[in-house]
Amino acid sequence: MERKVGAITFKTVEKEWDVYFDMALVMLEEIMKNNSRGKKTVMIVPVGPTDHYPILTRLVSQLKVSLKNVWFFNMDEYMISPNEMISPNHVMSFKKRMDDEFYSRVDEDLLMPKEQRLFPCVGKEKEYDSLIESLGGVDLCIGGLGINGHIAFNEAAEENDPITAEQFSNLPTRVLPITRETQTINAYGYQRGDLRGMPKWCITIGMKQILQSRKIYIALNRPWQHGIVKHVLFDKPQPQIPATLLQWNNNTTICAYKAVEEGLFE
Repeated sequence: MERKVGAITFKTVEKEWDVYFDMALVMLEEIMKNNSRGKKTVMIVPVGPTDHYPILTRLVSQLKVSLKNVWFFNMDEYMISPNEMISPNHVMSFKKRMDDEFYSRVDEDLLMPKEQRLFPCVGKEKEYDSLIESLGGVDLCIGGLGINGHIAFNEAAEENDPITAEQFSNLPTRVLPITRETQTINAYGYQRGDLRGMPKWCITIGMKQILQSRKIYIALNRPWQHGIVKHVLFDKPQPQIPATLLQWNNNTTICAYKAVEEGLFE
Protein backbone atom coordinates (compact mmCIF):
# COMPACT_ATOMS: atom_id res chain seq x y z
CA MET A 1 0.00 0.00 0.00
CA GLU A 2 1.23 3.49 -0.85
CA ARG A 3 0.07 6.93 0.22
CA LYS A 4 1.42 10.43 -0.26
CA VAL A 5 2.33 12.60 2.71
CA GLY A 6 3.27 15.92 1.20
CA ALA A 7 6.16 15.21 -1.18
CA ILE A 8 6.97 11.84 0.46
CA THR A 9 5.58 8.50 -0.70
CA PHE A 10 4.92 6.19 2.27
CA LYS A 11 4.86 2.50 1.36
CA THR A 12 3.63 -0.22 3.72
CA VAL A 13 4.59 -3.88 3.31
CA GLU A 14 3.51 -6.89 5.34
CA LYS A 15 6.60 -8.11 7.20
CA GLU A 16 10.11 -7.02 8.08
CA TRP A 17 11.61 -9.31 5.42
CA ASP A 18 9.44 -7.60 2.81
CA VAL A 19 11.22 -4.33 3.56
CA TYR A 20 14.57 -5.92 2.70
CA PHE A 21 13.17 -7.55 -0.43
CA ASP A 22 11.70 -4.24 -1.56
CA MET A 23 15.03 -2.48 -0.94
CA ALA A 24 16.87 -5.06 -3.02
CA LEU A 25 14.34 -4.74 -5.84
CA VAL A 26 14.60 -0.95 -5.88
CA MET A 27 18.39 -1.17 -6.13
CA LEU A 28 18.27 -3.89 -8.77
CA GLU A 29 15.74 -2.04 -10.91
CA GLU A 30 17.86 1.12 -10.87
CA ILE A 31 20.95 -0.82 -11.93
CA MET A 32 19.16 -2.76 -14.67
CA LYS A 33 17.49 0.39 -16.01
CA ASN A 34 20.80 2.21 -16.29
CA ASN A 35 22.62 -0.84 -17.68
CA SER A 36 20.02 -1.09 -20.45
CA ARG A 37 20.73 2.53 -21.36
CA GLY A 38 24.48 2.15 -21.22
CA LYS A 39 24.67 4.52 -18.24
CA LYS A 40 26.54 4.26 -14.96
CA THR A 41 24.65 3.89 -11.69
CA VAL A 42 25.71 5.98 -8.70
CA MET A 43 24.27 5.01 -5.32
CA ILE A 44 24.64 6.10 -1.72
CA VAL A 45 24.26 2.89 0.32
CA PRO A 46 23.98 2.07 4.04
CA VAL A 47 25.29 -0.33 6.62
CA GLY A 48 22.17 -0.43 8.75
CA PRO A 49 20.14 -2.04 7.49
CA THR A 50 22.16 -4.68 5.63
CA ASP A 51 19.69 -7.57 5.33
CA HIS A 52 18.86 -6.52 1.78
CA TYR A 53 22.39 -7.24 0.57
CA PRO A 54 22.13 -11.07 0.58
CA ILE A 55 18.88 -10.76 -1.39
CA LEU A 56 20.48 -8.37 -3.87
CA THR A 57 23.47 -10.72 -4.18
CA ARG A 58 21.23 -13.62 -5.10
CA LEU A 59 19.24 -11.60 -7.63
CA VAL A 60 22.38 -10.20 -9.25
CA SER A 61 23.92 -13.66 -9.50
CA GLN A 62 20.86 -15.48 -10.78
CA LEU A 63 19.95 -12.79 -13.32
CA LYS A 64 23.59 -12.17 -14.30
CA VAL A 65 23.28 -8.43 -13.72
CA SER A 66 26.61 -6.68 -14.23
CA LEU A 67 27.74 -4.24 -11.56
CA LYS A 68 30.78 -3.17 -13.56
CA ASN A 69 29.30 0.29 -14.19
CA VAL A 70 27.93 0.73 -10.66
CA TRP A 71 29.43 3.02 -8.00
CA PHE A 72 28.60 2.46 -4.33
CA PHE A 73 29.28 5.39 -1.99
CA ASN A 74 28.81 4.20 1.56
CA MET A 75 27.04 6.69 3.79
CA ASP A 76 29.37 6.61 6.74
CA GLU A 77 31.95 4.83 8.86
CA TYR A 78 32.89 4.67 12.52
CA MET A 79 35.99 6.41 13.86
CA ILE A 80 37.88 5.77 17.09
CA SER A 81 38.83 9.46 17.43
CA PRO A 82 38.24 12.66 15.46
CA ASN A 83 41.39 11.86 13.43
CA GLU A 84 41.53 8.07 13.19
CA MET A 85 39.31 5.71 11.21
CA ILE A 86 38.19 2.44 12.75
CA SER A 87 40.22 -0.55 11.58
CA PRO A 88 38.63 -2.26 8.54
CA ASN A 89 39.04 -5.53 10.45
CA HIS A 90 37.13 -4.31 13.51
CA VAL A 91 33.84 -6.10 14.17
CA MET A 92 32.03 -2.73 14.05
CA SER A 93 33.61 -1.59 10.78
CA PHE A 94 31.06 -0.83 8.09
CA LYS A 95 33.69 -1.64 5.46
CA LYS A 96 34.08 -5.10 6.95
CA ARG A 97 30.31 -5.64 6.92
CA MET A 98 30.05 -4.58 3.28
CA ASP A 99 32.83 -6.99 2.37
CA ASP A 100 31.33 -9.82 4.42
CA GLU A 101 27.70 -9.33 3.46
CA PHE A 102 27.91 -8.18 -0.12
CA TYR A 103 31.18 -7.76 -2.01
CA SER A 104 32.62 -11.16 -1.08
CA ARG A 105 29.38 -12.89 -2.13
CA VAL A 106 28.96 -11.43 -5.62
CA ASP A 107 30.39 -13.32 -8.58
CA GLU A 108 33.74 -11.79 -9.52
CA ASP A 109 32.75 -11.49 -13.17
CA LEU A 110 29.75 -9.33 -12.14
CA LEU A 111 31.26 -7.31 -9.29
CA MET A 112 32.34 -3.69 -9.67
CA PRO A 113 36.06 -2.87 -9.32
CA LYS A 114 37.38 -1.94 -5.88
CA GLU A 115 37.80 1.67 -7.01
CA GLN A 116 34.00 1.86 -7.27
CA ARG A 117 33.36 0.59 -3.71
CA LEU A 118 33.82 3.80 -1.79
CA PHE A 119 33.81 4.99 1.82
CA PRO A 120 34.27 8.47 3.26
CA CYS A 121 37.74 8.91 4.74
CA VAL A 122 39.05 11.49 7.19
CA GLY A 123 41.12 14.11 5.41
CA LYS A 124 39.48 13.33 2.07
CA GLU A 125 35.98 14.63 2.69
CA LYS A 126 36.05 17.16 -0.15
CA GLU A 127 37.36 14.56 -2.58
CA TYR A 128 34.43 12.29 -1.68
CA ASP A 129 31.89 14.98 -2.46
CA SER A 130 33.73 16.08 -5.60
CA LEU A 131 33.82 12.53 -6.97
CA ILE A 132 30.05 12.24 -6.60
CA GLU A 133 29.63 15.52 -8.44
CA SER A 134 32.05 14.50 -11.20
CA LEU A 135 30.01 11.33 -11.80
CA GLY A 136 26.89 13.41 -12.39
CA GLY A 137 25.34 13.09 -8.95
CA VAL A 138 23.51 10.30 -7.17
CA ASP A 139 20.83 8.22 -8.91
CA LEU A 140 19.58 6.53 -5.76
CA CYS A 141 20.22 7.03 -2.05
CA ILE A 142 19.26 4.07 0.14
CA GLY A 143 19.25 4.44 3.92
CA GLY A 144 17.67 3.92 7.31
CA LEU A 145 16.37 6.26 9.99
CA GLY A 146 17.97 6.98 13.35
CA ILE A 147 16.08 7.25 16.61
CA ASN A 148 16.65 11.03 16.73
CA GLY A 149 15.88 11.44 13.04
CA HIS A 150 19.41 11.25 11.73
CA ILE A 151 20.11 10.17 8.14
CA ALA A 152 23.49 8.50 7.64
CA PHE A 153 25.28 9.98 10.68
CA ASN A 154 23.94 13.49 10.15
CA GLU A 155 23.07 13.83 13.81
CA ALA A 156 20.31 16.09 15.09
CA ALA A 157 21.21 19.66 15.98
CA GLU A 158 20.78 20.77 19.59
CA GLU A 159 17.60 22.72 20.35
CA ASN A 160 19.58 25.92 20.92
CA ASP A 161 21.79 25.52 17.84
CA PRO A 162 21.34 28.59 15.60
CA ILE A 163 21.84 26.62 12.38
CA THR A 164 18.86 26.88 10.04
CA ALA A 165 17.22 24.06 8.14
CA GLU A 166 18.60 25.50 4.90
CA GLN A 167 22.14 25.62 6.30
CA PHE A 168 21.84 22.08 7.66
CA SER A 169 20.64 20.83 4.28
CA ASN A 170 23.87 22.08 2.70
CA LEU A 171 26.28 20.39 5.13
CA PRO A 172 28.93 18.30 3.32
CA THR A 173 30.75 15.10 4.23
CA ARG A 174 32.40 15.61 7.63
CA VAL A 175 33.55 14.10 10.94
CA LEU A 176 31.10 14.20 13.86
CA PRO A 177 30.70 12.97 17.43
CA ILE A 178 27.94 10.37 17.75
CA THR A 179 25.13 11.33 20.08
CA ARG A 180 24.35 9.32 23.20
CA GLU A 181 20.97 8.34 21.74
CA THR A 182 22.56 6.90 18.63
CA GLN A 183 25.28 5.11 20.59
CA THR A 184 22.63 3.54 22.82
CA ILE A 185 20.28 2.29 20.11
CA ASN A 186 23.19 0.98 18.02
CA ALA A 187 24.67 -0.78 21.04
CA TYR A 188 21.29 -2.43 21.54
CA GLY A 189 21.01 -3.42 17.88
CA TYR A 190 24.55 -4.41 17.00
CA GLN A 191 26.66 -4.82 20.15
CA ARG A 192 24.36 -6.86 22.40
CA GLY A 193 24.00 -3.85 24.65
CA ASP A 194 27.71 -3.03 24.98
CA LEU A 195 27.36 0.75 25.18
CA ARG A 196 30.93 1.15 26.44
CA GLY A 197 32.21 -0.67 23.39
CA MET A 198 30.53 1.69 20.94
CA PRO A 199 32.62 4.08 18.83
CA LYS A 200 31.95 7.70 19.75
CA TRP A 201 33.00 9.32 16.46
CA CYS A 202 32.05 8.92 12.84
CA ILE A 203 32.50 10.30 9.36
CA THR A 204 29.30 10.82 7.38
CA ILE A 205 28.25 11.83 3.93
CA GLY A 206 26.55 15.22 3.97
CA MET A 207 22.88 16.11 3.93
CA LYS A 208 23.70 18.01 0.75
CA GLN A 209 24.71 14.86 -1.10
CA ILE A 210 21.70 12.95 0.23
CA LEU A 211 19.11 15.61 -0.56
CA GLN A 212 20.49 16.21 -4.05
CA SER A 213 19.99 12.53 -4.94
CA ARG A 214 17.55 12.01 -7.78
CA LYS A 215 15.76 9.33 -5.76
CA ILE A 216 15.79 8.58 -2.02
CA TYR A 217 14.55 5.40 -0.36
CA ILE A 218 14.38 5.09 3.43
CA ALA A 219 13.75 1.67 4.99
CA LEU A 220 12.01 1.30 8.35
CA ASN A 221 12.81 -2.14 9.71
CA ARG A 222 12.51 -1.60 13.48
CA PRO A 223 9.24 -1.11 15.46
CA TRP A 224 10.74 1.80 17.44
CA GLN A 225 11.05 3.79 14.21
CA HIS A 226 7.32 4.48 14.48
CA GLY A 227 8.16 7.05 17.14
CA ILE A 228 10.45 9.15 14.96
CA VAL A 229 8.90 8.71 11.52
CA LYS A 230 5.69 10.44 12.59
CA HIS A 231 7.78 13.56 13.26
CA VAL A 232 9.63 13.12 9.96
CA LEU A 233 6.33 13.07 8.09
CA PHE A 234 4.30 15.64 9.99
CA ASP A 235 6.68 18.14 11.61
CA LYS A 236 8.15 21.10 9.74
CA PRO A 237 11.66 20.70 8.24
CA GLN A 238 14.19 21.38 10.98
CA PRO A 239 17.82 20.55 11.82
CA GLN A 240 16.70 19.06 15.16
CA ILE A 241 15.13 16.22 13.11
CA PRO A 242 17.39 15.90 10.04
CA ALA A 243 15.09 13.48 8.20
CA THR A 244 12.35 16.12 8.07
CA LEU A 245 14.50 17.71 5.35
CA LEU A 246 13.51 14.80 3.12
CA GLN A 247 10.30 16.75 2.59
CA TRP A 248 12.36 18.97 0.28
CA ASN A 249 13.27 16.11 -2.07
CA ASN A 250 10.52 15.45 -4.61
CA ASN A 251 11.31 11.77 -5.11
CA THR A 252 11.51 10.25 -1.63
CA THR A 253 9.96 6.93 -0.60
CA ILE A 254 9.76 5.63 2.96
CA CYS A 255 9.06 1.90 3.21
CA ALA A 256 7.85 0.36 6.49
CA TYR A 257 6.29 -2.89 7.55
CA LYS A 258 3.02 -3.03 9.47
CA ALA A 259 4.51 -3.08 12.97
CA VAL A 260 6.08 0.31 12.24
CA GLU A 261 3.17 1.83 10.35
CA GLU A 262 0.38 0.74 12.72
CA GLY A 263 -1.47 3.76 14.09
CA LEU A 264 0.67 6.26 12.18
CA PHE A 265 -2.17 7.76 10.17
CA GLU A 266 -4.98 7.61 12.73
